[in-house]
Amino acid sequence: MRFFYWHYGIIMCSLATATLHIMCYPYFGWTDSIVLNGFGSLALLGAYFLPIPFFRKKRRLVYWTIVSYTLLTIVLWIFLGDKAFNFETTSWIGYFAKVAEIFLLVFMGHDMPMYLPARAK
Repeated sequence: MRFFYWHYGIIMCSLATATLHIMCYPYFGWTDSIVLNGFGSLALLGAYFLPIPFFRKKRRLVYWTIVSYTLLTIVLWIFLGDKAFNFETTSWIGYFAKVAEIFLLVFMGHDMPMYLPARAK
């Protein structure tokens, strides 16, 4: 696979998102959905870029899973997240994670033409 600049952006944004979510471990524990979201981001990043034959065959599905997972994370934070932006609590992490996730969606958009269904001529 040849890497383009947006692939590096996908990697950086996914790692930033995962790191920010996993940073909440001391406050919520390993089994909290926020922390597990970080591990899910890492797993999807691995499925997208690692040369595992099963995921290579289903690359379109992995692509749309990453996009859906990221959108779901943003929507759930809008409805359920703590939006107080207070550095004394973990609420500020959500804002930085959402910025990373929005950039992730932008970078994923550069790979989108490859994964859209073919048009009938």
